[in-house]
Amino acid sequence: MAKMAKESKKKVEKVKLPEIKPEQIKKIRIRVVGIGGGAGNIVSEIASKIKKASFVVANTDLKALKTTGRKVIRFQFGQNLTHGLGTGMNPELGEMAAQAEKEKIKKILENQDLLILVACLGGGTASGATPIFAKISRNLGNLTLGIFTLPFKFEGEKKMGIALAALEKLKPRGNAFLVIPNERIFQIVDKKTPLKVALSTINKMLSESLEGLIEMIYEPGLINIDFADLKTILEGQGKLAYLNTVKVQKKEGAAQEAVEKVLNNPLYPYSIRGSKGVLLNIAGERDLRLSQVSQISKTISELVNPEAKIIFGISHIPKYSDIIQTTLLATGCQIKILPKKPKKRKIKKIPLVKVKEPKKPKKESNLSATGQVKTAKKVKKSKKIKVKVLEEEIKEKTENQPPTETEKIRKNALQLRKEIEAAEGELLEKEKIWETPAFLRRQKLS
Repeated sequence: MAKMAKESKKKVEKVKLPEIKPEQIKKIRIRVVGIGGGAGNIVSEIASKIKKASFVVANTDLKALKTTGRKVIRFQFGQNLTHGLGTGMNPELGEMAAQAEKEKIKKILENQDLLILVACLGGGTASGATPIFAKISRNLGNLTLGIFTLPFKFEGEKKMGIALAALEKLKPRGNAFLVIPNERIFQIVDKKTPLKVALSTINKMLSESLEGLIEMIYEPGLINIDFADLKTILEGQGKLAYLNTVKVQKKEGAAQEAVEKVLNNPLYPYSIRGSKGVLLNIAGERDLRLSQVSQISKTISELVNPEAKIIFGISHIPKYSDIIQTTLLATGCQIKILPKKPKKRKIKKIPLVKVKEPKKPKKESNLSATGQVKTAKKVKKSKKIKVKVLEEEIKEKTENQPPTETEKIRKNALQLRKEIEAAEGELLEKEKIWETPAFLRRQKLS
């Protein structure tokens, strides 16, 4: 028996797993890069709240860079083109400035596992340079997530046009991107709220969402989610994404409240409905109930595509003793943000209808003795003229000559017409004479 015990001990020792040292576990490197003035303010505010990530603010404007927080790396580019100033809402200049500094940008973005690009689109630097940053990041093999804001309506159609054009360029250059129109802030705050306070509210919500995502990757869980899971959900390119983290107090109906809040982030003009990839993590204390977890996960799974990849995790974190934190990342959202390009209308060729030309009236010609052709139209026209002349002659005669006793008798219309016809007959007789050749005319006269 003792021998058998020793043998079994040896077998157990052989099966014993090797000890994993902390330095052997790959440390996930996450970098958040804000491009342009607006993104610089967002990243500066987020940097003070999130740990386990590095932060960079990139800009052509040196003055704006100096106002950023101390916890961020400041990166100025395009100095030879802008001379330390902004780009004046000129995206072409922003793009040229980034192209000129590609090698420096590469050093800022390399050796990262997850790169989060933040840009307030509509300005020259952000709209022109961000697509260059995204392209370099993708070529380096980084997992690239974009967080892009669109301008307020009061900033004008020109700025919105620049923003949408930049978004179109960015779409194929990253794995996924979030879109937050600034106009959505009015869903949360009153219109009388100062602009600085309103923008700070957006920054706070973004920092909470990013913090939840980073915590999900780093913190071990009862059902663990790690970077490999994030990579699976973000795999591909140009996916419209939804990211939200909410905290609710533990109480009756807490699960229902958590579901409603995590699915209805007022900053997004779209939902997770129909999405094809979901990363869901629920964090709380050890007394987190299975029924609560089931209610949250079931409601979310019913909204997404039936064939969606759903990765689910549960974390027990002591600091969440009185709350339930739910973090949701969905990709492949079906509602399109980018406006559809207007389709080129095909102009139908209308077949040419051949219009038949009206037949020209046949010339009724009578060859006179002189060989001249006289048409009926000309004859009629000449008749009308001659009749008119004759009428005028008769009128003149009657007016100039003193009226005789017989002429004093008023002539009726019938008598006048007979006189005109008689005169017309005389004139036609004379015409016949003049139409005949001269040698024939002499004989007739003789």
